[in-house]
This record gives sequence, C-alpha cells and structure tokens, in this order.
Amino acid sequence: MPRITSDFDGQTVITTFEVTPGSAHDVLDLLTEAWAQVISRREGCLGGAIHLNDAQTRIATYSQWRDRRDYQAMLRDPEMRRRNREIHAMCKSFEPVMYEVQSVHP
Repeated sequence: MPRITSDFDGQTVITTFEVTPGSAHDVLDLLTEAWAQVISRREGCLGGAIHLNDAQTRIATYSQWRDRRDYQAMLRDPEMRRRNREIHAMCKSFEPVMYEVQSVHP
C-alpha cells in the first residue's frame, strides 16, 4: 500500500490517461487486471492506486517503487508492453511522469 511521507526515497509515478466516458470503465478493467497480474508482482513495486474523475474522462494511477530502475524494468516486461499497447489504443493519450515527494501536509 502506498504511503506518502516526506522521507520517501523511492520513485513515485503518476500516470494520467485521457479517455472517453464510453471507454473509461474498459480502461479501468485493463488497468486493474494489469495491476493484479503484472505490476504488483514486479520486484520493487510498493503499491498503487487507480482514480477516475467524475466526468469519466480522466484516469490517474499513482504508484510507488523502491527505485526508478524497478519501475523501468516493469515497463520493459514483454507482458506489460503488450498490455500498455492495448491500454494506449483505448485512450486519447496517457502520460507517466516520475515525481519525488517534496512535502506532505496532513
């Protein structure tokens, strides 16, 4: 389970997906399956979450990794590459961005 703390020295990745209301739940299903079957089983994965906006036009995923290399290795996995191509085909766009925690406010 992700835990956001100011002393976290791993890699945080936030990915946004632009979708249509008609495809949002199909993309959510693919993301949920990818998390259950591939992503969460990769070495260095500390956890994540999937979010959907009210208009069902944006999906955001949040993940934490032990380090950047673990995240990049997951992306190179042949099964994950296949899944990402399928997910990307259903989205207008998607963008993964790596972040470092700067501060936390309870």
